[in-house]
Amino acid sequence: MGTLGAVLKHPDDLFPLLKLKMAAKHAEKQIPPEPHWAFCYSMLQRVSRSFALVVQQLGTELRNAVCIFYLVLRALDTVEDDTSIPTEVKVPILIAFHRHVYDPNWHFSCGTKDYKVLMDQFHDVSTAFLELGKGYQEAIEDITKRMGAGMAKFICKEVETIDDYDEYCHYVAGLVGLGLSKLFHASGSEDLASDSLSNSMGLFLQKTNIIRDYLEDINEIPKSRMFWPREIWSKYVNKLEDLKYEENSVKAVQCLNDMVTDALIHTDDCLKYMSALRDPAIFRFCAIPQIMAIGTLAVCYHNINVFRGVVKMRRGLTAQVIHRTKTMADVYGAFFDFSCMLKSKVDKNDPNATKTLSRLEAVQKTCRESGALNKRKSYIISNGPKHNSIVIVLLFIILSIIFAYRSANQSSY
Repeated sequence: MGTLGAVLKHPDDLFPLLKLKMAAKHAEKQIPPEPHWAFCYSMLQRVSRSFALVVQQLGTELRNAVCIFYLVLRALDTVEDDTSIPTEVKVPILIAFHRHVYDPNWHFSCGTKDYKVLMDQFHDVSTAFLELGKGYQEAIEDITKRMGAGMAKFICKEVETIDDYDEYCHYVAGLVGLGLSKLFHASGSEDLASDSLSNSMGLFLQKTNIIRDYLEDINEIPKSRMFWPREIWSKYVNKLEDLKYEENSVKAVQCLNDMVTDALIHTDDCLKYMSALRDPAIFRFCAIPQIMAIGTLAVCYHNINVFRGVVKMRRGLTAQVIHRTKTMADVYGAFFDFSCMLKSKVDKNDPNATKTLSRLEAVQKTCRESGALNKRKSYIISNGPKHNSIVIVLLFIILSIIFAYRSANQSSY
């Protein structure tokens, strides 16, 4: 009933949701037959369904390289995230990880659930890696080496200043942006983007995740690892965990708004990076996560629920983003819409209101000057004809029955 209720409230979500469901089914059918590649693509779907969907639109050669790049870095991240591994064991593994990808016999048991499976069967990822072109291998090795060294550095280092925060995000995500730019260039589809723009693409996504995941990270067992910089949170509370307590709700929201405002500084670079892309598939692959990021920031901003549970964009809106993002005009439109949504939530009494509004107005100015905001359908304001709720319900039920019937028939063969 949750999905049905959401569709009744947002009827424009219906078609994109159905299309997303079909895309997910299609992605499952695209898994290659070779055992090591089958493991890699099935694992990709298990550790990140949304990423698995956007990667499917890339050409086969580049898709394979990006799939392995993601899994190698996800495995590296699993080692870093496992707080049960002693530092003296963890640091050498992080530093040497770029060499392990060349060894199809290497694996290291750590992590939980799907991440443990990934680590236990990492030899399948290494086997697939060894089948990639040399240019792809060199790019993946280089970024893995730099990321592992950066992660090792921050194992024993707290995120104190905003500079520390930017440096940490560079190691764990900005380098992903640099690596993807290298892979796009190696495929012959794109010019090599500048390191600064590539870095911003990663930082914008990573900072969004760090903001959204506050509660999950602070409650991690056996011990939490947090990346909100002391330079920001110490203005509001004495200890970072104090933000989750109800008596600190006002200060917590102000701190959250400060973090979101910091993330917004990267939007201009992200728009410049995407506007230079030529290949339509690569463009969509890059653009969809960036729109999801600014949408997530808009939902999180001034939202106390970030400190109470999971806050994210509704599934139907996510489906709309995936369905509607085809050109740079769509990106400008989405960034404009979500910046408007965010701007409407700014309280003039917030300590960072002036800075927040300035950064949002800069985003909106860039989007207006693109000349791409006319003749489009807004994500925020419904400007289409009103839908009859009963018709929507009946259509939803009929289509659900059809999907269930087709799935049953396919599983019987």
